[in-house]
Amino acid sequence: MCGAVTVTVAQFGDNMHACHCDMCRRWTGSAFVAVRASAKDVDLQGPVKTIASSDWAMRGWCDTCGPTLFYRTNADGSYGLSAGLFANTAGRQLNIEYFVDQKPDGFAYAGDHKRLTEAETLAFFGVK
Repeated sequence: MCGAVTVTVAQFGDNMHACHCDMCRRWTGSAFVAVRASAKDVDLQGPVKTIASSDWAMRGWCDTCGPTLFYRTNADGSYGLSAGLFANTAGRQLNIEYFVDQKPDGFAYAGDHKRLTEAETLAFFGVK
């Protein structure tokens, strides 16, 4: 929001996802909608602050004005970058929802895409 952080992505993955886990909803005030990118393709410059939010991932935000920037997995370092950082969500379509068994009843994304429960999400990320 303030422009102190610059996010440059050399190549986006095909995935745009929405995560409905309790932590993402507390962190963003809604589902966390993000576009994927591998660690090698992401360059972050500026006052980025991070926290290890679980045993398997970290979250990052602008330390100047506070907006959510990313979710990053420890296993492969891949990023889920806040979709709102990029014009037209980097041209990606929503193709997966995580933790659908935790989403509020009023949340409903349209379209034909994967919808994974908590157990399926954890298996997808290789979390035991």
